[in-house]
Amino acid sequence: MSLNQIVTPLDSATLESKEQYVFYHHIVTHAIDVVLKGLETHNLCNTQEVVLIKQYMKLFLYSLEMMRVKYKYDEEHHMKIDVTESGFPNYLEFRYLINDLALRNEHINRLPKVEELKEKFLDTLLKDKTHISEHQLFQAASILYYSDVEEHKIFKRFIQGKILKANAHNAQYMVSWCFYDVSLNRPFLNFMYFDYSGDVEDLKDDLYTVLLSTADRSMSLDTLAYLIDKKLYKVYPKLLRRLDLGPIHSVFAKDENIFTHQILKSIVSKDLPLSSYALTLSIDNLTTKGTFKEGSFFMKQTLQHWDKQPTEKYLFAPHRVLQMLYHNVPETITRLSKSPFLIDDLEIDLKKKEN
Repeated sequence: MSLNQIVTPLDSATLESKEQYVFYHHIVTHAIDVVLKGLETHNLCNTQEVVLIKQYMKLFLYSLEMMRVKYKYDEEHHMKIDVTESGFPNYLEFRYLINDLALRNEHINRLPKVEELKEKFLDTLLKDKTHISEHQLFQAASILYYSDVEEHKIFKRFIQGKILKANAHNAQYMVSWCFYDVSLNRPFLNFMYFDYSGDVEDLKDDLYTVLLSTADRSMSLDTLAYLIDKKLYKVYPKLLRRLDLGPIHSVFAKDENIFTHQILKSIVSKDLPLSSYALTLSIDNLTTKGTFKEGSFFMKQTLQHWDKQPTEKYLFAPHRVLQMLYHNVPETITRLSKSPFLIDDLEIDLKKKEN
């Protein structure tokens, strides 16, 4: 199946050829790289936040690479991506990586030995002078996958960061965490800046438990702030900050988003190449503006009054995509928090990839 035959039924796209895996991998890794550079270049995050985001996304890219190795030559199983307001792999694909680890030895025992497979490769290439079969390539990829995949490098549904001394927002401490929302299939990167009068070592277990139980999914920051404030009464949050990475607007999408619609329409009319894409980044900030008391006379608790800032919306796109969007939907572009950020085109030789 060629790149021009990507099937996208309902809300899931199935990658069914090695060309599609290579193509998809290029788009997503390029998009993430672009955003990571843009966070610094355009001062969307401070240095401390950028360092942490890069660490989280390193796990994401590692997992994506393991998926590519796992599925590229597999003729029976195919990777699924979410084509509705996402463009990223379905969350279950990350779960499968974890599940495969539990059966690593069982799978490896079913595969030929490395030296045996090398000899077959050499015989095929040098003696028979023919191409290596897809089945043998699948065996080689499987050996590489099951030998190399490491659990501590896999991007999980919830990843907890450490409590650090804050260097911004007039706060004592900062804690970060990342989650992959299982309904939206997008990664969310989170930061909380706070003050705490006691020994921070005594706080860790309680703080991490509360974040895992209440902050592992997409919800309004007001709700999240109240839950954290209510359960951690000795913690005084000063700022909650959340980055929503995505969606990726590309040929691997099928939704009502206006950017996605315009890009797909232009690809179909051949006004844009198949590799055209854009990426949306949303940032929410919630700051404290005072305190109030809640509870009975004998059991009053001090909670925060929160000031919700308008969601910041940013768009990263190459020159030709921006030209098209400015021409077709200028009113939507003007509603962004800043003018779209110009990024390089994604250079992929599609004819070469399909051969």
